Amino acid sequence: MFISRPLLSNTIVPIFYKKIIDLVVTPGVDKSLLTNSLFKYVAMIAVSFAMANIFMRWGQFLVTRFQSSVMKNLMDLTFSKLQNHSYTFFADSFSGSLVNKSKKFVKSFETVHDIILDNFWQPFIAFLSIFIVFFIQSYPIALVFFVVYLLYFLIIISMSKKTIQAYIEKAQADSKVTGYIADALVNILATKASSASAREIESFKIVTAEEDFLRFRAWNMANKQQIVQSILIVFVQVFCVFLAVELWISGKITAGMFLLIQSYSITLGNYFWDLGRSMIRFTEATSDMKEMIDIFKKVPDVLDPEKPEILKIKDGNLELKDVSFNYLNGTEVLNNFSLKINKGEKVGLVGHSGSGKSTITKLLMRFVDISEGEILIDGQNIKNITQDDLRKNISYISQEPILFHRSIRDNIAYSKPEANEEQIIESSKAAHADEFISRLIMGYNTFVGERGVKLSGGERQRVAIARAMLKDAPILILDEATSSLDSISESYIQDAFNELMKGKTAIVIAHRLSTVQKMDRIIVLDKGKIVEEGTHKELLTRNGFYADLWNHQTGGFLE
Repeated sequence: MFISRPLLSNTIVPIFYKKIIDLVVTPGVDKSLLTNSLFKYVAMIAVSFAMANIFMRWGQFLVTRFQSSVMKNLMDLTFSKLQNHSYTFFADSFSGSLVNKSKKFVKSFETVHDIILDNFWQPFIAFLSIFIVFFIQSYPIALVFFVVYLLYFLIIISMSKKTIQAYIEKAQADSKVTGYIADALVNILATKASSASAREIESFKIVTAEEDFLRFRAWNMANKQQIVQSILIVFVQVFCVFLAVELWISGKITAGMFLLIQSYSITLGNYFWDLGRSMIRFTEATSDMKEMIDIFKKVPDVLDPEKPEILKIKDGNLELKDVSFNYLNGTEVLNNFSLKINKGEKVGLVGHSGSGKSTITKLLMRFVDISEGEILIDGQNIKNITQDDLRKNISYISQEPILFHRSIRDNIAYSKPEANEEQIIESSKAAHADEFISRLIMGYNTFVGERGVKLSGGERQRVAIARAMLKDAPILILDEATSSLDSISESYIQDAFNELMKGKTAIVIAHRLSTVQKMDRIIVLDKGKIVEEGTHKELLTRNGFYADLWNHQTGGFLE
């Protein structure tokens, strides 16, 4: 179907024109025979054009179906590959840049596929079929055409190598600009509050200046390539005219063959001119694809075992045994760290920033992996089970709960999609979320905005608590979940937390020490080590590290 145009329209039809010309200029041909032959050739030309168009339209329909299906599958694959990466990968990447790379990757497939079919495959068929025709008609002409166009092709390929690298760097700069825009828009409140709009604009100009330089360089190289290409095309066209004229004058070819040479020369010239420009577009498209392919090749920091064990977690007994952890930059956070937390125990983790509190929760959730040692839950090493199995048994609430731009119902039910309406409302009431949800015009159908911006901090936390209550996992982790709330919101949420922690193993990280006063045990960390542990009262009577933290606390926050 994709050989109909180069084979029928551009190769076979000119042969009929050649026969017509040769027939017309031949002296002494019987008029009736001439008329019959002319009508026969004209009919063959009409049939060839009709068949070419029918096959082309059929082919376009098949390509449309194929491309749409593949693009859907590529987008699904891209999303799946991104989901497999670890927390660290996303912490080190701009979300806007990842979105841009994903869209460009899928769109580039369409461009590459179109170019391969229309600008690479069809010229190849045309060149091959024309060479065969010339080989049958005149071996020397076939050899000349082959050598001339092969040299042209090799020169263009050679020039394209540098252009490809330039477009790769341009694509990287484009993603950097997109990432900067996304980062600035997500943090627009901080920009406005800090009167930093002018500073952000100037910083953005530096980023776009780099993109401008790389874009101009890539385009300029493409322009130079087109100049060389146009000179070569003109040379080839003139050479073919000269060759045809010489052969006709010497009587080695007929007038029809002269026309055939010119027709094929123009056809190949147009194809190869489009080929040169298409290679530039192909280069740009493959450069856009490369960014996402590099992400595909990147091995996730946290991997599931090849043969995961059957999940044994049930009660929530936690144990960290001789655990060591270093960040990629070499910073040591934990060294031979050990900690046991029994089933149903409520443990608070406190200490200055950088003491290792949040790192412990990330290790328990396998957002990052330990360097040495092992983490056991109910005696099972968490590295021996899948990440999904592990996290299904842990409810995690952070300082800034991130909500999807979906309805409140969808956000609550996210932890348990099969939950019915009654279960959702019951969890919401237990989390003191139903109190504000019921006052909303759309109720549980209210969309919360990007990252939940339409709700207050306390309301977002209560939705997150309702989600955790619905999940009902045996282990609960609260990572500074009340540190950014006012006292009224905290009182509601503290009550909800008390309800949430019933019957669960709970780990509560807090800067606001009032949050952990009623914990069964408080672990005090400093520089990745346990310096004290005990109840709130016990630690105060020791007049040690914890007491010092308590005495230096102002308004519930650590100095």
